[in-house]
Amino acid sequence: MTDTPDTSMPPSGFGPIHPGATIGHVHLKVADLDRALGFYCGVLGFELMQRFGTQAAFVSAGGYHHQIGLNTWESLGGRPPAPGTTGLYHTAVLYPTRAALADALRRLIVAGIPLDGASDHGVSEALYLRDPDGNGVELYRDRPRDAWPTDAAGRLAMFTRRLDLEDLLAAR
Repeated sequence: MTDTPDTSMPPSGFGPIHPGATIGHVHLKVADLDRALGFYCGVLGFELMQRFGTQAAFVSAGGYHHQIGLNTWESLGGRPPAPGTTGLYHTAVLYPTRAALADALRRLIVAGIPLDGASDHGVSEALYLRDPDGNGVELYRDRPRDAWPTDAAGRLAMFTRRLDLEDLLAAR
């Protein structure tokens, strides 16, 4: 078995996706809208942009219409998916600076929200946790592209190492 990722793709007849394409938002099924808003707005600091009673809400960073949609349409009072099932692995929230990621970690500590993990991937530093509905959440910041690790052939060479949380908390 090799550590080199397989980047080949089956032939499709199409070229790659436009390089300007991004993930616009994620929409999560939640069991309790108020509880979810308490986490995403109260702990992480997203702004509530619009709410539709107890059924749906849209939250944002920086006034965008929404990066995260929350709804109870099919999940009111529901349980998280059981282990061993398919579905969303995690939602990733990209922070613009190391200091902003450190602030997110401080918020989690004050709120008593445990981490599932904290990793240095070479290209990024990441915190992993669960929201109140058991959905995986990654809070991360990217390093500048020119600092990304590469192998001898110049290909991206990401890795996973322990993230020093004390060092992160010192970031201002």
